[in-house]
Amino acid sequence: MLYQIPSFLLDVIVGLLGGACLLRLYMQYHRVPFGNPLGRFVFAVSDWIVMPLRRIVPAVKRWDLASLIAAWLLVMAKFLLLWLLIGNFSRMAILPLVSLVGLAQLAVSGLTALLVVYAVLSWVPGASSVLLDLVSRLAEPIVRPLRRIIPLVGGVDLSPLAAIVLLQVVAIVLGSVMVSVFRL
Repeated sequence: MLYQIPSFLLDVIVGLLGGACLLRLYMQYHRVPFGNPLGRFVFAVSDWIVMPLRRIVPAVKRWDLASLIAAWLLVMAKFLLLWLLIGNFSRMAILPLVSLVGLAQLAVSGLTALLVVYAVLSWVPGASSVLLDLVSRLAEPIVRPLRRIIPLVGGVDLSPLAAIVLLQVVAIVLGSVMVSVFRL
């Protein structure tokens, strides 16, 4: 219990802050405007860590590397705090690699949540058009390639479901990779 509560709280905090950094990266890559409530929230939550990094880490084309590194540093801080809590000082050399896998897991979780929201909003007739447009712009690059392969079934688009299934497979693989990294 003394490990589970801090672990849960760190998961929530890093999920929010790191997820905001990854969403910032994703929104900037797809040139989604930040003038909407979600964009303003992402800036408000992530500016404190991204802006100082941006002074030393330049963007590469459309990739905001400062946002990516900020999310990775947050995940690394989470693992470092958890390892200090349990007194695991001998494994510090693999901390960057563990954090990289943790960052990939966070990205998969965020994309999965995005696709769930996308699917639910497509079924709600009175959904906010601003929110629906924003979520659609973020989810379309993921589901568009699957739409070419998966036909409509009874007028229902199953591509978001297929994308979620594929992301869950990736999550399982990442979980296995994480176990392998801990065995190093």
